Amino acid sequence: MVRLEEIVMIHDLRRQGLSVSAIARKTGLDRKTVRKDLAEGIKPPTYKPRPQRPRQLAAFEPYLLERITLYPDLSGKRLLREIKAMGYGGGYSAVTDYLRANRPVRIKPFERRFETTAGRQAQVDFAQFRVEFTDEPGAVKVFWLFSMVLGHSRWLWGRFCPTQDLQTVMRCHIEAFDAMGGAPREVLYDRMKTAVIDEDAEGVVIYNRSLVALLDHYGALPRACRPYRAKTKGKVERPFRYIRQDFFLGRTFRNAEDLNGQFRNWLDTVANVRRHATTGCIVAEHFAEEGAALTALPSAAYNAVLTVERRVSHEGMVSVGGNLYSVPDATRKRVVEVQNHPREIRIFEDRKLIAVHPVLEGRNQRRVDPVHRKLAQIQQKAPAPATGREIGRRSLSIYEAVGRRLAGMEVRP
Repeated sequence: MVRLEEIVMIHDLRRQGLSVSAIARKTGLDRKTVRKDLAEGIKPPTYKPRPQRPRQLAAFEPYLLERITLYPDLSGKRLLREIKAMGYGGGYSAVTDYLRANRPVRIKPFERRFETTAGRQAQVDFAQFRVEFTDEPGAVKVFWLFSMVLGHSRWLWGRFCPTQDLQTVMRCHIEAFDAMGGAPREVLYDRMKTAVIDEDAEGVVIYNRSLVALLDHYGALPRACRPYRAKTKGKVERPFRYIRQDFFLGRTFRNAEDLNGQFRNWLDTVANVRRHATTGCIVAEHFAEEGAALTALPSAAYNAVLTVERRVSHEGMVSVGGNLYSVPDATRKRVVEVQNHPREIRIFEDRKLIAVHPVLEGRNQRRVDPVHRKLAQIQQKAPAPATGREIGRRSLSIYEAVGRRLAGMEVRP
């Protein structure tokens, strides 16, 4: 079959005056072919249809169609194994081509944004941050950002903490409620251990009793996200990326206090005064409207306690939550009673309060109240006690007079 470009060349050579024989020699074609192409003019060559090859997959297509109709998610590899066992000898690409063209179309519904009414819900979560303080160069520490976001106004409160223990979680709740001037009707958590302890066989969530008691004091209820449904808590998880990019990266912090100080300033001057992309409202203005729907703060501060016994060390220290707190030098008991309050540690001896300390954040820290070491200070200031009879110092002339008298010599005045 002569190609189109060869037909064009034959006609071009003919216009140049070449004979049929010369064109045949030039192109390597037969003279009869040259005459035929010159007689028919320039037109694309026509090809006879190729005979259709038998498709190996054809016999198995009804089976494949039945399988993907019943089970649309069956993989191509799985179906290939099945039809190979039935005698199919073709390739994998033929199977995937057929599946791509015939697999039922799955219509994925659009996600519906869930908006909460004012005062109804706050969302809580932790995010991990690694930070190197300028006061301790070379030491990279892990801090956890506790974040609480009001679902309606998107008002944000947070604090960087060295641990995620229950005492830290409770203190952060109290400070967040104080900052917002009230409490929502419910607080949404993921499966964080300090909130959700377990789930029974019937799917009933078991919450931490201490956290439930705290929320009850503020008129709120806990609510847990469904497992593997992170989007349920998107209002608090999305801001973590915003915090990391807009606040955390590219800054330096002297210590934990400076980290939280800068973060509070950023919340007040940036995060909570911006126009939120979803609500279209200024966060602070929207929060001012939501504040009226929050449950008012209770008149009495939350003061639930966890009482434990602790042994006093030979240095006069008591270990609580991985930190050491001092007791007075006058403490006589070797075992004392310790009460864990949300914001302070109280130590009792024979039911008598002997020490009060603010809760130390993190671990392996010490706090010594100077008042507890007054006895040691008094001992340092007191003069050294006499070890024997004190002997007075006398003039040498007295000893000389005594010597003369003993020698029988007259002592003249």
